[in-house]
Amino acid sequence: MSNLIKPPFTRERLDEEKDKDKGKIFTVRLNEKEYADLLVAKRIIQQPKDSTTLKILAEIGSNVIQQELNGQILRIVLRNIDKNERLGIMFVEK
Repeated sequence: MSNLIKPPFTRERLDEEKDKDKGKIFTVRLNEKEYADLLVAKRIIQQPKDSTTLKILAEIGSNVIQQELNGQILRIVLRNIDKNERLGIMFVEK
């Protein structure tokens, strides 16, 4: 079995492949409690990468909201809507 060594700073993808990417890149800052929660989640879902763990947690959260399984989350959203209406914000844009 041979070990392949990749030369540093070499391009692995073509420009055409990069153009197909539609994702957004952003930086996330977590406080100590949030990071501790992330480490727990990484162990639970058996995912070593922080970024992938955040993506999976976002997907899980989206599923919970869409299925209305958790009344507490729904109450938080409704409370935010009430606060926004009092402030004159009718819809939060993407």
